[in-house]
Amino acid sequence: MIKKMKGYKVFNPDWKCNGMQYRIGQTYKHTGDLSLCESGFHFCERLIDCFNYYRFDPKNKVALISASGEILPGGDKSVTNNITIIEEISWQDVLALVNIGKGNTGLRNSGGWNSGDRNSGGWNSGNGNSGYRNSGNWNSGGWNSGGGNSGDNNSGGWNSGNGNSGDRNSGDRNSGGWNSGGGNSGDRNSGGWNSGDRNSGYRNSGDRNSGNWNKTNYSSGFFNSKDGTVRMFNKDSGFSRDEFYQKFTIPACLHFDLTKWVSSENMTDKEKKNNPKYETAGGYLKSIPYKEASVKSLSKATDKEKGQIRALPNYDPDVFEEIFGIRI
Repeated sequence: MIKKMKGYKVFNPDWKCNGMQYRIGQTYKHTGDLSLCESGFHFCERLIDCFNYYRFDPKNKVALISASGEILPGGDKSVTNNITIIEEISWQDVLALVNIGKGNTGLRNSGGWNSGDRNSGGWNSGNGNSGYRNSGNWNSGGWNSGGGNSGDNNSGGWNSGNGNSGDRNSGDRNSGGWNSGGGNSGDRNSGGWNSGDRNSGYRNSGDRNSGNWNKTNYSSGFFNSKDGTVRMFNKDSGFSRDEFYQKFTIPACLHFDLTKWVSSENMTDKEKKNNPKYETAGGYLKSIPYKEASVKSLSKATDKEKGQIRALPNYDPDVFEEIFGIRI
């Protein structure tokens, strides 16, 4: 059993702990059994561990102590039946002891001049930052006011791009969210400079455009302000996208899957060899070629479904067979 060691103890601003009054230079003895978290004088060998149990508050008092007599260690804290309060530690010295970096007011920082905690970067007011000058938390980039950013200069959160005020952008300078493109005020754009949503093209104020400078929706062209008609079977159908869905039914046989889950007990030896992680997953996700999947589904089409296909605008059985590999 350990006989003597030095450590640290934190007290309330009035030098009390669990209702007991302590003073610098005094020795205190406990009679009776020692038990971690229950009886005796508790302290930590490392000062930083004290703040697992006390608020990191400059109003609290911190002291260097000496433990002697019986000492029971218990992970990040210990308990003794004989404790001496050697000297008070100033808050400035506390900060130097709990941080590897310099000039920190926070806790557990390896970087410098952080007011937050657990930062490896510098000048952070948030927590867990590896970058610099972040006011949010858990940023690996720099100059972020939002949290969870790996990019720089973001006021939004969870961005891997830079200069975003929206959230979850991999592109740059977005005020909207979930953009992989840049300069968007809308959401979920893979293209750039869109005020609409889900555009793969650029500078669209409408939604779901693959073309550019469109005010309308679903356009693959340029500079359109009105919805156009869609082409079907290589000819203009005369119907807009919305009109088509309102007037015609897409049969269930055209909604076929291109993947199939194969459980481990149904896998061939070749499949097991090509998918070495199948044991962990319990199988693997098999990709099915487009025409193989379409032929399998359409070969089971009912007469009603075949009629719905033939009723489509500009229906051409040769074009249909070219796409799907089966003639209706």
